[in-house]
Amino acid sequence: MSEQQILYLSRAAVEAVDLPMREIVELLEKAFMEKGNGRVEMPPKPGIHTMPDAFIHAMPAYIPAMRSAGIKWVSGYPENYKRELPYITGLLILNDVETGVPYAVMDCAWITAMRTGAASALSAKYLARPESETVGILACGVQGRTNLEALACLFPIKRVYAYDIFPAAQERFIADMKARFNFEFINAKEPKQAVIDSDLVVTSGPILKNPSPVIEKDWLKPGAYGSAVDFDSYWSGAALAQMDLISTDDHAQFQYYKSGGYFQQTPTPYADLGELVAGIKPGRTDEKQRALAINLGLAMDDMAVAPEIYRRAKEKGLGVWLPL
Repeated sequence: MSEQQILYLSRAAVEAVDLPMREIVELLEKAFMEKGNGRVEMPPKPGIHTMPDAFIHAMPAYIPAMRSAGIKWVSGYPENYKRELPYITGLLILNDVETGVPYAVMDCAWITAMRTGAASALSAKYLARPESETVGILACGVQGRTNLEALACLFPIKRVYAYDIFPAAQERFIADMKARFNFEFINAKEPKQAVIDSDLVVTSGPILKNPSPVIEKDWLKPGAYGSAVDFDSYWSGAALAQMDLISTDDHAQFQYYKSGGYFQQTPTPYADLGELVAGIKPGRTDEKQRALAINLGLAMDDMAVAPEIYRRAKEKGLGVWLPL
């Protein structure tokens, strides 16, 4: 029997693949088309919780059409910034779909960041007005960056309002994004300024079970779209009740989280992203509709992207081969 090997890809190796965001959005659209048509196997993610508002989740998924099967073991610790550590860390394992043998292990932080932004943009493709050009970013960390990058792939962005509870993070975000995009950036002095004039709003702070939301009713203007990357942590019950359209990425996982204490003031989503992509349920039908996507982050998102990372890493000679 020949020796089995796995390719280990560190975060630096994953980043060096340099998979473009537009292609990540396209990979997710293919995966959600499969999901919408009932061709994805993905149980709700179980987790353990060693600290308040922290999580370590196991996220398995199988996408037959993409010949992708695997699991992500990912953690999110809101207090990590005090230790100068990232909020999100973890590993992803890919398995051969015919034998079950693992063939790759890779850092998951870059993939998680990019596919989460891609999911927001993909939801916006179906729920936002195509001519949307103003973005409000509330929380200027990793997700603020990747969500803006993804939205810029699909929308004619001209102006960005940025807000963060940490002024230094807000200033770094604006400086970094100015170097990448030819947009007008406005340093928002308060959360409301980042919301009221924006066509597209992204909130991406820590996920909290007992949040103190700041976005109130009427802040999101008629016709605007929001992406609640941080669940309902930024959005008040009154603001959520005002939405004409609320989608999620998976109904079962939304209910799983709701049974665990999240989303206590959030109306039940009318559609999931697979249903939107597959045309099973309509997206925006009126210019004045307020729409909100609450994407929880799915294992299939990672499994849509990871095999392409692996393929290109092999082509470029990246990573380290290890005996299994």
